[in-house]
Amino acid sequence: MANEFYAFLSRMRYITRWGLMRNTFSENIQEHSHQVAVLAHGLALIRRDILQLSGPDPDRCATAALFHDASEIFTGDLPTPIKYYNPKIKDAYKQVERISGEKLLAMLPQVLRPKYEALVQETDEAVACIVKAADKLSAYIKCVEELKAGNLEFEAAARQTRSALETMELPEVQYFITEFLPPFSKNLDELQ
Repeated sequence: MANEFYAFLSRMRYITRWGLMRNTFSENIQEHSHQVAVLAHGLALIRRDILQLSGPDPDRCATAALFHDASEIFTGDLPTPIKYYNPKIKDAYKQVERISGEKLLAMLPQVLRPKYEALVQETDEAVACIVKAADKLSAYIKCVEELKAGNLEFEAAARQTRSALETMELPEVQYFITEFLPPFSKNLDELQ
């Protein structure tokens, strides 16, 4: 299995998200990871450059976000209502994700493993906090876009996800919601 790391990463495009929901448009974890990377980078920049607060390096946050769902190559995307149904399931799934990450890392030459381990098995709490916020923000943007398309299936998810974002109490997230989120409700002509 050595050196199959990148080939497996390329398969992220086959794993769809929001499996229990009727979607107007589908989303896979490769697309999602890109969006989370863009958002994590932006949140870290907002924190550092606009709010002038200390925090993790924006480039490190973006890179970590690209790999935040890499373990799902082996696990698939477990829907949130199942993943967080109770603490036992949540803990068991975290263990499965960790083992999946280890399996993925074992596909790299030994010299590269430490470089990727910090990304696949995120250990920096400050980076993990930004990536988690970006991940949740990406989910909320998906809800906003689905609602914009008339898909009321995402009403409850939008409320729950917005509440979770507010509960994080991160000033960079609140800034993004206020300053950058409203255009996601607009169509192309309105954005011009």
